[in-house]
Amino acid sequence: MGQVKVNPTASPLAHLWPLRRDVAYLNHGSFGACPSAVLEYQRQLIDELERQPMDFLWRELPRRLAGAREALGQFIGASPDDLAVVVNATAGVNAVLRSLDFQPGDELLTTDHAYGACRKTLEYVASRCGARVTVALVPFPVRGADEVVGAILGAVTSRTRIAMIDHVTSPTALVLPIQRIVNELQQRGVDVLVDGAHALGMVPLELDRLGAAYYTANAHKWLCAPKGSAFLHVRRDRQHLIHPTSISHGYDPARGDARFREEFDWTGSTDPTAGLCIPESIRYMQALVPGGWHEVMARNRSLVLEARKTVCGAIGVQPPCPESMIGAIASILLPKPAEGSPAARLDHEQIMHWFRDRGIETWLYPWNCAGGKLIRLSAQLYNDESQFQRLADALLDALGIHPRR
Repeated sequence: MGQVKVNPTASPLAHLWPLRRDVAYLNHGSFGACPSAVLEYQRQLIDELERQPMDFLWRELPRRLAGAREALGQFIGASPDDLAVVVNATAGVNAVLRSLDFQPGDELLTTDHAYGACRKTLEYVASRCGARVTVALVPFPVRGADEVVGAILGAVTSRTRIAMIDHVTSPTALVLPIQRIVNELQQRGVDVLVDGAHALGMVPLELDRLGAAYYTANAHKWLCAPKGSAFLHVRRDRQHLIHPTSISHGYDPARGDARFREEFDWTGSTDPTAGLCIPESIRYMQALVPGGWHEVMARNRSLVLEARKTVCGAIGVQPPCPESMIGAIASILLPKPAEGSPAARLDHEQIMHWFRDRGIETWLYPWNCAGGKLIRLSAQLYNDESQFQRLADALLDALGIHPRR
């Protein structure tokens, strides 16, 4: 690759992540990115595990996991006893949906903004028992929370048994009014499984106050923990229903309240160090800026809102949702590309590689709009405004737009 070109105006925190400095990494939302110091902390845990596996996995792991749940519970406003450490939010969704008993004709509700893997889990579960998946059509562009709530409630019927709702939607990057949605659905007798994959570390959480039956979220995204770290929160009155997808030594129905934690604590031999890094990620990230996590979230939101203005202004489109529905990611609908432009002649994968060849890692998704795609912008402390300006300039070339001079 030759000598790496470093942007002199880059974020002063960028060097704390091992990301390549010659790439504008604007896709934190897909897989997150872990700071070097937290990865080093994990390596120390792995070394400790391998020096004496019996001590680490058999004698000490319950205590260590209890410590992780305690730190996480304080961060998200939840009792540690209601938390399970899992490898990702998709695993949390699977644990819930594949534990519950549905009958022929039952309806499993979600929206057309749901994450694809979790939508497939709904379809798989429904196909095995004769239930069916119903999809609320949430508009995008959207004018506000009322349109979201109205679309979801309009899809509820007497057969609706559970609703899987994103807290922050993956393709469209909308922060949904989750408290209002949970309240409305539960008043109608519908349990809610919140897919909060993006929410942890992006928006404040108070899960005990939220009161959803089920909530799962990734720690490897906006919390910046290592890959393979997430949690599942199950309300106390629903814990007797839920089991991990892998039944192992922790299974013992006679254990009562402890059963939920112990089943998820041990699902077989694995490397638990990513989940054990959650407290360190919370501590490390909050120490990076004077205002702690409040400032981390505020900085990322401010940067992505500015980035959205830059990109929308460059390509001549309107923001597709109000600022109140934005966290640290924002999606923009692309206009119709000029004939012969890269965006017009390249398929979905090819256009993403087109950006990558120009030193920009971004994320595009097929959507029903003039340009056939939306582009999602992610902001994390290692990003800066100049990177989004590079993206805006590249978008002009990709779409064949010639700005007025």
